Amino acid sequence: KEKKKAREGCSLPGSSWEERLANTATPLWRLPYQEQLQVKYESQRKILQTLTSHLEELGIDAQKPGGLCCPLQPVVPSPVINGYRNKSTFSVNRGPDGNPKTVGLYVGTGRARNIVCVKANHMENIPPKHKQVAQCYEEFIRRSLLDPCILFHEGGHWRELVVRTTSHGHTMAIITFHPQELGQEALATQKALLKEFFTCGPGKVCALTSLYFQESTMTRCSHEQAPFQLLHGEPHIFEEVLSLKFRISPDAFFQVNTSGAEVLYQAVGELSQAGGDTVLLDICCGTGTIGLSLAHQVSKVIGIEVVEKAVEDARWNAAFNGISNCEFHSGKAEAVLPQLLSSWEDAQPLVAVVNPSRAGLHYRVVRAIRNCKAIRRLLYISCKPEGEAMRNFLELCCPPDPGKKLAGEPFAPMLAIPFDMFPHTVHCELVLLFTR
Repeated sequence: KEKKKAREGCSLPGSSWEERLANTATPLWRLPYQEQLQVKYESQRKILQTLTSHLEELGIDAQKPGGLCCPLQPVVPSPVINGYRNKSTFSVNRGPDGNPKTVGLYVGTGRARNIVCVKANHMENIPPKHKQVAQCYEEFIRRSLLDPCILFHEGGHWRELVVRTTSHGHTMAIITFHPQELGQEALATQKALLKEFFTCGPGKVCALTSLYFQESTMTRCSHEQAPFQLLHGEPHIFEEVLSLKFRISPDAFFQVNTSGAEVLYQAVGELSQAGGDTVLLDICCGTGTIGLSLAHQVSKVIGIEVVEKAVEDARWNAAFNGISNCEFHSGKAEAVLPQLLSSWEDAQPLVAVVNPSRAGLHYRVVRAIRNCKAIRRLLYISCKPEGEAMRNFLELCCPPDPGKKLAGEPFAPMLAIPFDMFPHTVHCELVLLFTR
């Protein structure tokens, strides 16, 4: 019904390909914003209904008035609706006109072999600066004598572009390049051409703060696997959240909607009910934004993050902002957290905040949280609660299970609040409060 209503609304001034891209990546773009929020509320309600059903199957009397396992608040709107993304990833592939050196976003699927790369000029959620850098990168690779790398085994070099921006006006561009059989001299030539284009040539209009180059032979590489090489400018860009300054590295996680993140973190601080005697566990902490924003109200913050550069950023952020009650650990949460909690004998209360990727938390992380008696309150922030996070919810709430080594008292969902971090899309960030 909503899609039909949307189809009868406005249409894009561009080609049908641009419309198909908008409908794929931002399917709610035609709806008035209040209607977008209502669509999202209904989807979050269905997710909670599913969780309630699964809990009932486990023998837990979970259903509360309203038919859900906990109250669901209205979707908290994003302060910024258009152009809110501070990070965009652009692919290189064949455009609708067949040009293999087109920079944009995908329409179609690899499995069906019908992928077309469509320029993002009309995407409501992408800011003009990102579109400008993408257009300049396209101009550069079309001038280049080297082919794009569409399929690794077919050769070619030019791959995706990541653009990151901040409210301070900083712009970072990260270009991924497949080296194939090129030697160091040939690679140096390409890096010099790229730098010249963005500092002296047509790309100068982008006014890049940082230009990075990554030689990657895989779909995705970390800094440890393939170092990010700074070709021009500053090694970091900076953002401000809740009056704190944050340093951002090329591959560090940072919420994609900065103003939305401020609203989210304020709510997390209130829901945590963390006082001066509380230790806050910030699991999957990225550059430390959540922990640092709550550091003033707790006795200590312990952050864990797998990306080493993000941990370096978190430590710098703490020092720069004069925050001395935070410690950040680098490594996989499933390796670091059980070790931390196994020796936890402190009488201080622990509050845990987890903000994992779409893959959810590793089972050993859930088990460590579940089996630590000091954790009575847990905030789970999920960008895909209907996915792997649902498994985590059930592991947290199921009756004790010696076979799975889940010995601790189960948690119970107490409150759910969706935050619209992604206007025009169907996605929401759901915060679930668990207590025991």
